[in-house]
Amino acid sequence: MTIIVHHLNNSRSQRILWMLEELGEPYEVRRYERDRKTMRAPASLRAIHPLGRSPVVEVDGHRLIETGAIMDYLVGRAANRFGPPTDADGAIRYRQFLHYAEGSLMPPLLALLIIGKLGLLGRPARPTVQGMLDDHLDWIEGELASRPYFAGDAFTAADMMMSFPLEAACSRGGLNDSRPNILRWLSEMHARPAYQAALQAGGPYAYA
Repeated sequence: MTIIVHHLNNSRSQRILWMLEELGEPYEVRRYERDRKTMRAPASLRAIHPLGRSPVVEVDGHRLIETGAIMDYLVGRAANRFGPPTDADGAIRYRQFLHYAEGSLMPPLLALLIIGKLGLLGRPARPTVQGMLDDHLDWIEGELASRPYFAGDAFTAADMMMSFPLEAACSRGGLNDSRPNILRWLSEMHARPAYQAALQAGGPYAYA
């Protein structure tokens, strides 16, 4: 049965297309476009799931939400391919980054997005939130100084999960060549053939 991905442009769902390309799984993309003024998902996504957010994936008779949970399911479905390393430290890092991407790194990036829309009203809050994000980026830069991938020596789903927030950080969080290890990692991710194939499948993507 073909996997169906309900995909919103410039969103977290791009990572799911990437994973499916890495796995070589057949899938169907159903595209949704953001409202150009509000940047919100269209109401039609609510017909798929009440929250009206993406990604939503239909697989094996299930309708799954939450990028990390979908990644976890797909890894298990593929007999642990792109899953945690076999060593204990690598397995811990894998699980940590799989959840850290959305649980800790995305909140300050979302706050900066809102602050940017507030104009002058948002300016007083920006230095504080930027400082919080800089702490994250400094830590990540140090992590990638000691190994090529987030979990260890091999590419895993943790790398796919970390891609979106770090791409967003380039766009609005001040991530630049002062943190070369992160940019090196991002460049390598973008060069992967499966990543490029996912861009073709998903359509225009502002962060690549």
